[in-house]
Amino acid sequence: MSLPADLPTVVVTGHYLCPDGAPRRGIVVIEPEPAALTSAEHGLIVLRGTEARLDDSGRFTLELPATDAAGVTPSDWTYRVTERWPDAPGRTYSLALPAAEPVVRLPPATGSFAADSTVYDAREHGLAGDGVTNDQPALARLVDAVGAACAADGRPRVVYCPPGVYSIRDAGTVWRSGVSLIGAGPGATRFVLSNSGDPTDPTPLAFFTALQHGAGPDNHLADCTFAGFEIDGSGVALADYDVLAKGLGLQYVLRGRFRDLYIHDTAASGFGCDFLQDSLVEGIVAVRCGRLDRGEQIGGAGLGIGIGGWGDVERLTITGCIAVGNGTNGVFLELQGREWTPPRGIRITNCHAENNRYGISDWGADGLIVAACTMIGNEVAGYDVSGLGTTSVAGRGGIVTGCVVDGNVRDGISIGNTPGRYTVQGNRISRNGRHGYRQHNLPGGPAHASAEMVLDGNDIWGNALDGIQVDGTLVDATLLDNRIRDNGRRSAPAASGRGGTVTYTTTSMTDTAAAWLPDGHRGKILTVGVRTAIVTANTATELTLAPFRPGATSAWIGDPPEAGAPYSLPGSPVVRAGICLNAPTLSPTIRGNHVWDNQVPKTQTHGLWITDDGGCVSGRVEDNDLTGNAVDAVLFDTAPSGGDWERNHGVVIPP
Repeated sequence: MSLPADLPTVVVTGHYLCPDGAPRRGIVVIEPEPAALTSAEHGLIVLRGTEARLDDSGRFTLELPATDAAGVTPSDWTYRVTERWPDAPGRTYSLALPAAEPVVRLPPATGSFAADSTVYDAREHGLAGDGVTNDQPALARLVDAVGAACAADGRPRVVYCPPGVYSIRDAGTVWRSGVSLIGAGPGATRFVLSNSGDPTDPTPLAFFTALQHGAGPDNHLADCTFAGFEIDGSGVALADYDVLAKGLGLQYVLRGRFRDLYIHDTAASGFGCDFLQDSLVEGIVAVRCGRLDRGEQIGGAGLGIGIGGWGDVERLTITGCIAVGNGTNGVFLELQGREWTPPRGIRITNCHAENNRYGISDWGADGLIVAACTMIGNEVAGYDVSGLGTTSVAGRGGIVTGCVVDGNVRDGISIGNTPGRYTVQGNRISRNGRHGYRQHNLPGGPAHASAEMVLDGNDIWGNALDGIQVDGTLVDATLLDNRIRDNGRRSAPAASGRGGTVTYTTTSMTDTAAAWLPDGHRGKILTVGVRTAIVTANTATELTLAPFRPGATSAWIGDPPEAGAPYSLPGSPVVRAGICLNAPTLSPTIRGNHVWDNQVPKTQTHGLWITDDGGCVSGRVEDNDLTGNAVDAVLFDTAPSGGDWERNHGVVIPP
């Protein structure tokens, strides 16, 4: 029978999480005891049990009759709640629903039901989440208590933070092993960091480090998950850059899980965690982190991960992350000990890096796999392998495959200071402001002759200068089946102007009297008085300008120049080749490459150029098509020496 309309009801909700913070799957059965009630007004009332199936977030909501309605007997009736989980034992308990409480949350959502519960609701343990109260002391106490409980019985536990704004002020929380922090999702659960009460404190949300806490392989964090929340670091102000001013700053983590986090505007790295073993970093969005890093300090990345602390193998996967506008790198791996062995076992997949100083960097891994990533609009390089890290050790033996490396302000892929054995395969490398691929050694790092480098099956086009530029010695390199076309776009002559036809905005300069070759100024330096900006693209009359630093919204420090201010642009190099050997290249294999220009007008002057400083010694150069360039198939300022040159279209080697 239907229930009487005037019978009071209560909304019942539940939220169930597994110990690792993942939503639980299953059914909650709620049955009245007894099922038949008597009302003086309505007579016999028969209630039926209800099954609530959890949704994808582990939640359910029901509306049920209150257990204390006036005139209903028995007056002390209750519901019996039974949890049915497919992968874990459930519980059965009695539940009263007084009408005075219009909404009742079941115990797993509050963490207050059973003494052995492994899920703790932060609101029930002192955190306000109101955006006003300093929740850091309560969070620290809760993490200590939960960590001690885990240490006592070995059972990892979860701190769940319902939707709210949790103010974290003037101190970070020292994390404990076996403690997970789970929110209701970015935007819903927000941790807002600030240090106005102690301007010297870097105030990360959570940290545990070797220097401050003695972290190491024998004193590590285990079985910790951080998921489903936002970290806003914009309130941390420091007189000097501090590498600890991160969102998360954990070291030596075993079986860590970091997922579905939005970290932004931190003074140093957003996700700055080191030595992650058997760990997964998934779905992190890092935006405008490293805002106090001038591009020269350590850290300052969207995701900055130190490596090598666990030895020669660190099993770590970074996947599905987005890094935009960060001070140094979007994502970087950095060996932390100069004498440590570069570790194997690390993968970066399906990530997006945009408008950072470097997109993705390998500063010390061995056999890093980077696959299906997008690296666009970064200031120095889309992908970087070099000795720029704190130990000056570059990566080696890595694989970059299936990536889009497009429109970076300078180089697309930049590799140097490495002993070699890197493979760059099946990528699109296009429209970068200098070279598509550049091999070179940075000052301060090892000046290695890189051995057994491989460029295989890449599509390299529309870059400002040479498609492939070799500025560092190569030994036994292989260039195989690459398509290299329409490079040398920086081909416009020097230009200048002033007066009524010239205007400036935060990201552009227009001269309506100009008639520039489209993208002919790509990568050039625009000079306006004592101010400069880098051109990323141009039409016949308008220059598009790069931000003056990653994350900035303007090409200028301060307001744009006044209308009419005089400007100048330099000229372009005369030779712009598909492949340029500007350093000794010993015993290379260059086979099956198609190097041409099909634009009107053509801007790639030569298919292959060996400069005065370059060389090609004992090479096997076979089956390449170098016809169709603007000037000639090849230019040999230094003649090749030895080797086999056969079946190359457009190439005549003098006897």
